[in-house]
Amino acid sequence: MKKIGLIPLRKNSKGIPRKNKKKMLGRPLFSWVLTEAAFSNLDEVVVFTDDLEIISYVEKEYYWNPKIKAIIRNEENATDTASTESVLLEFADQVNNDFDVLCLLQATSPMTTSKDINAVLGKIENEAFDSALTVVKTHRFTWNADGTPQNYDVFKRPRRQDFEGLLVENGAVYATSKAAFLNSKNRVSGSIGLIEMEEASYTEIDSTTDWEIVEQLLANRLQKNKIHQRIDYLVLDVDGVFTNGGVYYGPEGEMMKYFDMRDGMGLEIIRQQQVELIIMTSENSELVGQRMKKLQIQNCFLGVKDKFAFLRQFLKDKKANLGQVAYVGDDVNDLANICSVGWSFCPANGTDIVKRSADYVLTNASAEGAIREVCEVIMKYNKRYS
Repeated sequence: MKKIGLIPLRKNSKGIPRKNKKKMLGRPLFSWVLTEAAFSNLDEVVVFTDDLEIISYVEKEYYWNPKIKAIIRNEENATDTASTESVLLEFADQVNNDFDVLCLLQATSPMTTSKDINAVLGKIENEAFDSALTVVKTHRFTWNADGTPQNYDVFKRPRRQDFEGLLVENGAVYATSKAAFLNSKNRVSGSIGLIEMEEASYTEIDSTTDWEIVEQLLANRLQKNKIHQRIDYLVLDVDGVFTNGGVYYGPEGEMMKYFDMRDGMGLEIIRQQQVELIIMTSENSELVGQRMKKLQIQNCFLGVKDKFAFLRQFLKDKKANLGQVAYVGDDVNDLANICSVGWSFCPANGTDIVKRSADYVLTNASAEGAIREVCEVIMKYNKRYS
């Protein structure tokens, strides 16, 4: 059974300009659901957009997962008035209906997890529903415009714990069998299964206030789900961690960066304690490559913009998990990992937003012994697992 996930994205957004590319916890908004889809039971995940910049980003950043593709959609079908169903029909026509299940994923629902996606797919695969969607249970009382209550008796107001509540769409995940879709031309039809998601997933991102609320909810969930194990992997950013964040430029470009030799010694010592070192930086710097070669660090990944997705794939290949990871970062593009790994560190001169989210704010600044301090903390922590 071929299961395709579709993430429709438009170049223009009136409510929040460039919303799909705006950074949430340091990552483009659409990348949250894209990453979860990549690690779900979907066979293919397609970003369907009229934005060439997004297509270029997807092709460059997610080369490590052959399931992920980016396809151009018609500009005429990417207007404010175009319906989602028309987009689904356009895509189905482009792929000649080559799917058994079509799963619609909304980029504006970053709280969606691979577990939610798999549950919706399971309704069709395992329970013989024609289609399925995600809902949220609300315990709010609803009213008609004429002043009459819809779902309770005003003279017998139930207590929250005695009130079953209502199930409402949260707009996150929809899936349909090919037969049902071709017959109805609709995202759901026939016998419809429901999957309940957490209440936090109900907030829609239509304003900057919504954005701030969802971003905080997402950060809280990542931090709440942290697990602590022996640290087997130390992941380090470069600029602002190994270096002080500065760089010398000449007529031919980047010339020099400053590194602290004490950091190199700390890394050598911790490597002897069976902690694997990983360098992960968004910059594609020849100087960095040379320095890491000097330090004999094999896992050096340059030019990584989506560090969260890349780290998850790295750990999957290693059959490891985030609880085994310590991460050192200093700026917003490190936030998702800072909030997720077993232990996260921020140098003393890191940005305030990362300091607020990190588990441990170091007493030393970057390029002034910060990494050496991290190594000493990890070695002391790992003793409890000896």
